[in-house]
Amino acid sequence: MQDCIFCKIVRGELPSTKVYEDDLVLAFKDINPQAPVHVLVIPKAHYENVLELPAHDGQLLSRLLSAIQQVARELGVAETGFRLVANTGPDSGQMVPHLHFHILGGRKMGHGMA
Repeated sequence: MQDCIFCKIVRGELPSTKVYEDDLVLAFKDINPQAPVHVLVIPKAHYENVLELPAHDGQLLSRLLSAIQQVARELGVAETGFRLVANTGPDSGQMVPHLHFHILGGRKMGHGMA
């Protein structure tokens, strides 16, 4: 999608601090972190949210999960724990209409949902 901020990051039109990249997935640090570790993991192809993600695309689903696992390990939150969030739609607080998973960690999280 031409005007999508995350698509612009994928195309290299906007800067980001990449922590993982392969041909299908990109992970980069959130510019407004909500925790000491706050990374966004996105498919490079544009899907607005998890409802648009093709469930039959096992390769993309596997790569997303693998990237999440690798980033959590490399950033030191795999053992202590982290929160994984994918907001879907405006009522959830999704601010960018491109599917993205938040990896949040590096501190003890509260019992709330956010």
